[in-house]
Amino acid sequence: MKNIRNFCIIAHIDHGKSTLADRLLEHTKTISERDMQAQVLDDMDLEREKGITIKSHAIQINYQFKGEQYTLNLIDTPGHVDFSYEVSRALAACEGALLLVDASQGIQAQTISNLYLALDNDLEIIPVINKIDMEGAMIPEVTDQIVDLIGCKPEDIILASGKSGIGIEEILEAIITRIPAPKGDVQAPLQALIFDSVFNPFRGIIIYYRVMNGAIRKGDKIKFINTQGEYEADEVGILKLTMTPKKEVLAGDVGYVITGIKNAKEVKVGDTITLVNNEAKEAIDGFEDVKPMVFAGIFPVETDDFEELRECMEKLQLNDASLTFETETSQALGFGFRCGFLGMLHMEIIQERLEREFKQTVITTVPNVSFHAYTQREKNVRIIVNNPTEMPEPTRLDRIEEPFIRAQIISTPEYIGNIMTLCLGKRGMLMNQNYLTPTRVELTFEMPMAEIVFDFYDKLKSSTRGYASFDYTPIDYRLSDIVKMDILLNAEPLDALSALIHRSRVQDFGRKLCAKLKELLPRQQFLIAIQAAVGAKIVARENISAMRKDVTAKCYGGDISRKRKLLEKQKEGKKRMRQIGSVEVPQEAFLAVLKLDE
Repeated sequence: MKNIRNFCIIAHIDHGKSTLADRLLEHTKTISERDMQAQVLDDMDLEREKGITIKSHAIQINYQFKGEQYTLNLIDTPGHVDFSYEVSRALAACEGALLLVDASQGIQAQTISNLYLALDNDLEIIPVINKIDMEGAMIPEVTDQIVDLIGCKPEDIILASGKSGIGIEEILEAIITRIPAPKGDVQAPLQALIFDSVFNPFRGIIIYYRVMNGAIRKGDKIKFINTQGEYEADEVGILKLTMTPKKEVLAGDVGYVITGIKNAKEVKVGDTITLVNNEAKEAIDGFEDVKPMVFAGIFPVETDDFEELRECMEKLQLNDASLTFETETSQALGFGFRCGFLGMLHMEIIQERLEREFKQTVITTVPNVSFHAYTQREKNVRIIVNNPTEMPEPTRLDRIEEPFIRAQIISTPEYIGNIMTLCLGKRGMLMNQNYLTPTRVELTFEMPMAEIVFDFYDKLKSSTRGYASFDYTPIDYRLSDIVKMDILLNAEPLDALSALIHRSRVQDFGRKLCAKLKELLPRQQFLIAIQAAVGAKIVARENISAMRKDVTAKCYGGDISRKRKLLEKQKEGKKRMRQIGSVEVPQEAFLAVLKLDE
């Protein structure tokens, strides 16, 4: 065990984690030149297209150092704030972390939040300045920033370039000399922490784990402590570029097990594996349960596909433990799911993965956050409102509280004005302004979660030319004047487009939405009235005029009463048609709400 090292690579998005992982694998000959490609650990098409890591990937490296053979378990992690839960799970399986900082960009918001995650897990941090061969590299400035941040000596920082392979030897040496070997007892009862799982259509669920104590062998009867399920280990092994079967996986190592489980509910990330005949007394402290930030409904286009969609969601949840969902029904869309996501990018990725990996075409409703409502009768009983249909009637409502976050924005001083304008316009309050260096300023705001759900991150990027980095942590729920805005089509409420928003924005939001729907809804033979309403009060209205047919064309000359009679008859028909006619709402209308400001 003294020759095993478990480590992960953490950094802000786009600081070169996957490229550095490629060089480590190439240098240690873990991957043959024929198999080598950019972002070799990112095996999803989506990851390659977007150039981001979505999933953490584990791989084992063998390395010779001073005549001894070492086993290094590397976990490459995502950098985007929406996938921070993936990072926290990877850290639980490691003893050390490479903290990557881009020489041309310096320390950014996600660098700091990932660093704190690593320190909470008592990991040994190895600071690395990456991309030192770029033209805009500011090595002395970034060195000072790292020294200020983690209090290390300047000589502890490794200078590297993932692209050209500079500093790879030094990084491997630092991993072996600085990161402690895993602690654990091979003779103790088995305790293995599940940190990921994936569904394979032929072999069932493949579980990835880190063995803390004991050993797991092929053919063992194993048990999951939380779910109490018992299974047989058909195959155990380690993770090279492909899965490599072994007879046993010992304490300190990272591996996989296949038991032929087909039901997704039986495997829970963060659970502990032990043996049936030599059971561990207690479970390992896994991870805290995920806290979804954004809620949206996902519905199948055809109601008959509901059960199939449920199976796909469960399989996807295995591979992405930060997705939460429960069933819900909508008058307009039928049966579907209320899903919790960590952010808007996460929501977009889930939708893409459903379409690509599972061939499911889905309708996504307006994203929102969860509020706490209290009624007048029971002022202390909290009702959790995840979507507008759960909101109590205004006459019964006593008060409503909305979630607030602490937002941390790091940027250059020239953009402070733009950031202030954006955040104060989103009902934010400036709490702190701190100069990390003369050219980097950190602004801390407290603001409502509901305001950052839609387009805050995109607007922040455009108002700072991409120089600002953003991270947030939820703090608490606060009293707020939130109202439910309904969209009515010919006085019929369309529940899929209802929204919970602050009273000050109702009129503006209602007008924009009605105008957008007027563009998107097809014209009918009858007049369609689109209204935005709060309770009984109409705040905005647009009309889609009826398609006209000239019924008097066949009358030429003659008495006016003949024309009037035909027009009256048409008027009656239109009135009856309007009473029984239903308005078809196209899929674009639901997506339009997300793009109101464009």
